[in-house]
Parts: sequence; C-alpha cells; structure tokens
Amino acid sequence: MTSLEQTLRRTLKGEVLFDRAARGRYSTDASIYQIEPVGIVIPRDETDLALALDVARDAKAALLPRGAGTSQCGQTVGAALIVDFSKYMRNVVGFDKDRAEVTVQPGVVLDQLNAWLRPHGLWYPVDVSTSAQCTLGGMAGNNSCGSRSIRYGNMVHNVAAMDVILADGTRARFDSKRPEDMQPAVRVIADKVAALAFAERDEIERMFPKVLRRVAGYNLDIFFPQSERPYTTDNSVNLAHLLVGSEGTLAVTERLTLKLSPLPKAKTLGVVNFASFYKAMESAQHIVKLKRWLAPIPPSGR
Repeated sequence: MTSLEQTLRRTLKGEVLFDRAARGRYSTDASIYQIEPVGIVIPRDETDLALALDVARDAKAALLPRGAGTSQCGQTVGAALIVDFSKYMRNVVGFDKDRAEVTVQPGVVLDQLNAWLRPHGLWYPVDVSTSAQCTLGGMAGNNSCGSRSIRYGNMVHNVAAMDVILADGTRARFDSKRPEDMQPAVRVIADKVAALAFAERDEIERMFPKVLRRVAGYNLDIFFPQSERPYTTDNSVNLAHLLVGSEGTLAVTERLTLKLSPLPKAKTLGVVNFASFYKAMESAQHIVKLKRWLAPIPPSGR
C-alpha cells in the first residue's frame, strides 16, 4: 500500500480504490485509449472532495475528475488519481423556478435532472445522445452540444455559474459578477486571463474557428466571442464560461448552476426521404441558414 493510498483511506469517508481490478476498470472510457490510473477516489460529499484534493496536492499527485466516462477522446483516462463523482455527488442542491435555474452537484445524470425538472415544466436542453449515463460535470468539462445545439446552444451557453476548488484548495465561484464584486482569488484570475486574452486578441481572432460548435481548447475569447452565437445574450463576461470545456484542468467542480428552458408543450417528427446521402447533406446547409436558434423561445415553449 502506497503512502498516498494510506493517507486517503485514513482521511476520507468515501471509497478509495487502488486494487488492480479497479484500476483496470478505470483505465478505459468510451474512447479507444487505455491508461492505468494511480488510484481512484469516490468522495461521499463536498467535504470529502476537498480533503481528497488536499491529500493529492501534498503528495504531488495529478488529479483527473471523472463523470460517467462517456467521452470519446480519452479525456477521462490518465496516469493520475481519478476522482469519480458519479456514485455519491449526484444531488440537486438548489432550484429557482422564477429564474429558471437549477444548481446541481457534478455527478447528476442528465436524464435524472430532466426527470426532476419535468413537473416544473422545465428542462435542461443540452440533449446529448448519452443522456442516460452522462453527468453534468462531465458535460461542462467537454462543453457538450447535443442534437438541438443550433436552437439552444452548447453547454457553455447554458451555464450560469460554477462553484469550484482551485489548485491551492481555495473555494471559488465563477459567474457573471463585475470585477469589483469578485472574491479576491477570482479577481486575480480574471485580471490575468483578461490581460492574456487582450494581448493575444489578434491571434485569437485569426485562429479561433468561427463556428457554432467549437468545443476544443480554452474559451479565451469570452471577452470578444468568435462564435456566431455569443456566450451571453447581453455581451457580458461570465468567467464560468472559461471553465466550461477545460476538461477539469483549471479547477475541480463542486456545483454547477444551470440555465433552464421551458419544456416544449408538443413535439413533432418529420420524415423526409432523399434520393441519396449527399442530397440529404446538401439540404442541411439550407436548414441551418434559417437560423431558427436566433428566435426567442416563447413562454409556452412551442
């Protein structure tokens, strides 16, 4: 037993898995990659999570946050201490129907959340194909899109705030606060990121692809969005959008506050036959040009 494993077992209420079978299970995800982790921690709650991060930092062990492991590019495998949120940290911890916002722990599964929201006439519209397995924390990590992203936006367009733990153990909230209202640790980060972004503005504008579904890399363009769809409706800056898509490399998420949409009152399916695959693909460009996602969603949700 390594000193890291001993300390984790002595400190945490949650599960600590260092056996070969567990490391084998966590060495894979939905991708083609396979990398054996150092060990696995399954925290019981947010206190457990903070303690696990303290132990890992003291041991100089790399951390890898993980949800359901449904990513297809190897984001949830690595030679690190894996923190699995999917078993215990899966609670809805806040809800504001009037603001159409919900706050969840990162292990909440998308279908679980939408089932909870349905009686309130609301849903979380980033409807990815793995909705029965994927966690909201993982979706924020890889900036998930979903089949209706043209209408509702990506994950980054539907996150209002993130409560996180930074590398030094500081708890911080990333949201749309003005610089003068930010907590000191967040203000320092905001100032450094802003300085970097503006210093490299020409390069960002030249190199960042101007597409709706850009989900790779850090969102350094939050100050001057390159996407056809801005990050916010009023062109304000929300620092939580810097963390979305960062794959857990900038902070470890404790809670996410999500923006909800009215549940559609009715759904319609249209089936169109095409003579060939290429004809079907050609028609898609014309549908996209209609830009239905620009139209506001009426209160009825229709």
